[in-house]
Amino acid sequence: MIDYMRSIDPYQHHVVIHTFPPQQDKVYQPLLGQKSKLSGVSLQNNWNVVHQRTLHWLEASATAGKPWVVANDEQGGADTGIPADTGYHGYNDTKNGGQRVQTMHDTRKATLWGNLMAGGAGVEYYFGYQLPENDLKCEDWRSRDTSWDYGRIAIEFLAEHKIPISEMKNANDLIGNKKNDNSKYCLAKAGEIYLVYLAEGGATEIDLTAATGSFRLEWFNPREGGKPTVQGPALLTGGSMSKLTAPTQDDWLAILTKK
Repeated sequence: MIDYMRSIDPYQHHVVIHTFPPQQDKVYQPLLGQKSKLSGVSLQNNWNVVHQRTLHWLEASATAGKPWVVANDEQGGADTGIPADTGYHGYNDTKNGGQRVQTMHDTRKATLWGNLMAGGAGVEYYFGYQLPENDLKCEDWRSRDTSWDYGRIAIEFLAEHKIPISEMKNANDLIGNKKNDNSKYCLAKAGEIYLVYLAEGGATEIDLTAATGSFRLEWFNPREGGKPTVQGPALLTGGSMSKLTAPTQDDWLAILTKK
């Protein structure tokens, strides 16, 4: 099918494939590298493993010699997907039976920024089939209004500050997150710019021992947007370990740029 699509498309558009989460290895692995004309994958995963699965296929495709564009296009659980905003028509982050489901804040941290900080191409949201304004009968896209704001804030940040995201790679090892969990992420163009996302605020060390010179440190608020600000030390020095401490216990993005 991929070969046929390529043969009739004069513009050679981006071509991806989508499959069930448990079948990703079975379906995607044989298509890596020069084994197909595929240019990317569309991932379906639980909302809280978006970072890990995006990173997995970015690394696997790069190792095979043909890097893929990896987006996250459907989030689970299948019954909840991306829920309505907290407070929308009384919605309170629970489904039938009183079980708590992910919130719009979980979506922002682990799904949206989880994909971007892995080096992914972004997300589109699936609404589940049980919650208010769901995938089967949504009539009000304002039900996810806050999540749209969070997406706009992320896009505006990358564009307005000319972040060279296509030249950056995930570098979680520099902040001690070898498990690639959702506590903190790092995306870097080594020696030039580093983005560090702290999902719950707090502090982390970043390994700048391989870098030289000074780096300006600013903090960006992914909840409200606006201009990055200096809060704490304004400069960090390459050639050593440095500590980053977020302004609050909310999620923050540290921006380190070479002076």
